[in-house]
Amino acid sequence: MREVPLDFAQIQLTTRRLRLRPLRTSDAENMFAVYSDPKVMRYGSTPVWSSVETAHTSLARTDTGMKDRQFLRLALTLGDADRFIGDCCLFKFDEQCRHAEVGYSMDTNYWGQGYMHEALIALLNYGFDHLHLNRVEADVDPRNTASMACLERLGFVKEGYLRERWIVDGVLSDTALFGLLRREWKYAPK
Repeated sequence: MREVPLDFAQIQLTTRRLRLRPLRTSDAENMFAVYSDPKVMRYGSTPVWSSVETAHTSLARTDTGMKDRQFLRLALTLGDADRFIGDCCLFKFDEQCRHAEVGYSMDTNYWGQGYMHEALIALLNYGFDHLHLNRVEADVDPRNTASMACLERLGFVKEGYLRERWIVDGVLSDTALFGLLRREWKYAPK
């Protein structure tokens, strides 16, 4: 993997099949398609998006957060095709303790093909190597077995369980907490 900049707005990561790049205003329609899908949002911590304006608001917030280095959120695109199919992010950075949380979503048409695994390897490599993170955490609805399997395949360890942590559209849900330490990271570039 080539050296990548620390300016979040300039980051471009590539994998065998994907390109991860900063979000753009032109992603709004495709983002809305993903985040308005009840299957994608079933286990999310926010409600299903009801209008494309929510995508524009999210993009504006992302632009500010990326400039301020509050979080790193990248669009997933297939190879040279520049169409948004999902995103992944590192957020809630704690500079002193060198940890962050990871989040991700993807268009259901691309589930089960290993794309998110591939994207998260690139994102986590960037986090450990360039942001010098020591720990990455994930908060997952325990009913989301596919997401938990993805994390475990990456080496995350289930470390805790919080009952009724989220209320989304009046529905209570629990949280399974996962953690990954830099020294346990098995996909570091050789």
